[in-house]
Amino acid sequence: MILKTIVDVLILVGAVGIVWGLKRQSSPDTARRGNLIAAFGMGLAILGTLILPIEGANNNFMWILGGLAVGAVIGYFAAMKVEMTSMPQMVSLFNGLGGACAVVLAMVEFYHFYENGNDPGLGAFAITMFTLFVGGVAFTGSLLAYAKLQGIAWSEKLGIPRHAILNMFLLVTTLALMVYMAMQGQELGFSYAIILMVLSLIYGVSFVAPIGGADMPVVISLLNSFTGLTAASAGLIYDSQVMLLGGILVGAAGTILTVLMCEAMNRSLLNVLVGGFGSTATGGGAKGTGDQVAKEVTLNDAAIQLFYANSVMFVPGYGLAVAQAQKVCKELDDILEANGVEVKYAIHPVAGRMPGHMNVLLAEADVPYPKLLDLEDANSALPNTDIVVIVGANDVVNPAAKDDPSSPIYGMPVLNVWEAKNVIVMKRSMSTGYAGIQNPLFFHDRARMLFGDAKASLQNLVSEVKGL
Repeated sequence: MILKTIVDVLILVGAVGIVWGLKRQSSPDTARRGNLIAAFGMGLAILGTLILPIEGANNNFMWILGGLAVGAVIGYFAAMKVEMTSMPQMVSLFNGLGGACAVVLAMVEFYHFYENGNDPGLGAFAITMFTLFVGGVAFTGSLLAYAKLQGIAWSEKLGIPRHAILNMFLLVTTLALMVYMAMQGQELGFSYAIILMVLSLIYGVSFVAPIGGADMPVVISLLNSFTGLTAASAGLIYDSQVMLLGGILVGAAGTILTVLMCEAMNRSLLNVLVGGFGSTATGGGAKGTGDQVAKEVTLNDAAIQLFYANSVMFVPGYGLAVAQAQKVCKELDDILEANGVEVKYAIHPVAGRMPGHMNVLLAEADVPYPKLLDLEDANSALPNTDIVVIVGANDVVNPAAKDDPSSPIYGMPVLNVWEAKNVIVMKRSMSTGYAGIQNPLFFHDRARMLFGDAKASLQNLVSEVKGL
């Protein structure tokens, strides 16, 4: 009785820690501490689960502790070695591993049901099928998302004509099999559970295959919510309050974030999933560039403009992450601030390859959170900004989203950087962004191109500004 009370207290404190930590992660200023608090809460919950007395259980602690040790070592070194540019890939892998765990748990329950004759009832059986299906989709879907982000697989090589019809066929077939299994009960064999697992894994691949790179942030968020749902459903199977709580929090947070991401792109989730946007677009935009020529700016001219400006706004994008230039950008920020220049950062909700990618990147460089402006605040400030410096961003600053109804991104909320007095675009080349369409901003009267690696260009700008 005393042991059960101790377990309940540990799980309660752990649950509070998880919720509190998640709340603290809502702001970059407190996210690090929130992550530690949530990890501590999860540790207490694991400890409580380990000492929970279960009648008839073998409690083979060596296997459990061995698994925890191996997972902790792999997780530690993965987190220490991952670069900011590869953070989305790591998140995809973690999502996939969560889905794989759900698949394993569901298959164990099916084995007990078919081979050992344990009948949990129709409700628990349906939850087990749901866990297997969603976990399988999250597992293979996340692995494919990782492969796309890593450049191992490309959408145009994986998509087929009328892929949405194939996905619908697989989904209907899988759901029909689940209904049949529920109706037949133990009359069927374990092989049917294997068939359901295989169909779920195949559907996960087919589900993500047609989705292009421009939509990967939404897909990552959606798969994250899937993993949360599988954790919650597994919590129902094993009557685990911690799994249920953690799964609900992850699933709800992932779902809300997915909706917000779709709103930031002015697209429905259905359009993201079946549209294949960003997978087959060519380098040309909806409007041809014709005889337009992009105008360049020299380092010295750019440095003079920045040094004597009253206000400067940086717009970070994936190019900043690739070049690992966030700390150099912060150094330039400090120099300009010391000269009386007001410096801000415009953060688009889908900039980078993962929700919050730019926020984390700049937090790593110790950029104060109040300097980061969201989409609406940034657009309000842009008309009064002397110079906008775009560092590796592309689609989120494309004016075609505002004035070209034929553009694939028309209607997507973007940063209205062309409303600033001057725009400097830092890019390696004139290549397109993730959406695969040309950006008319490069030819705008107020825009000047500064070609080169973002980190090298920023370092040269720092040297030039210091010399003024």
